[in-house]
Amino acid sequence: GRKGGHKGRARQYTSPEEIDAQLQAEKQKAREEEEQEEGSEGATGDPKKEKKSLDSDDSDEDDEDYQQKRKGVEGLIDIENPNRVIQTTKKVTQLDLDGPKELSRREREEIEKQKAKERYMKMHLAGKTEQAKADLARLAIIRKQREEAARKKEEERKAKDEAAMAGKRLQSLSLNK
Repeated sequence: GRKGGHKGRARQYTSPEEIDAQLQAEKQKAREEEEQEEGSEGATGDPKKEKKSLDSDDSDEDDEDYQQKRKGVEGLIDIENPNRVIQTTKKVTQLDLDGPKELSRREREEIEKQKAKERYMKMHLAGKTEQAKADLARLAIIRKQREEAARKKEEERKAKDEAAMAGKRLQSLSLNK
């Protein structure tokens, strides 16, 4: 098994009598300090100070303890963490509802995309884009083809009508003979 204590140091035990003696010495020091404070207050006889000391004894001691508990350089230098976010509550009167609202990156990109689409559609309708020019050329070709097809149909219909009229004339001529 193991021998001894922590990292080679010899263990030191405090006897219960020594602990009791230390506690009694601390209590006696505290009593003496209280008596000295009471004696100095009684000698001045200022009732305001007595009231103040009775009301704020605990808070003054706590503040002093807090100041004394600071370790190292903390007492000399006020150190503040710049990364710590301090939450502050705003009153309704302080809120600025009319001011410009900060947009996120996604919202900004979405708005830009919509504006670009609207600009493109305006130019497209005006016939200034390449796609619009190609569409207009295609439409012109299709119109010409349809006009030609309509002319051909009209000519064929006229030819049929003339043929039918010529056939009827032949029949009427042949019947008249």
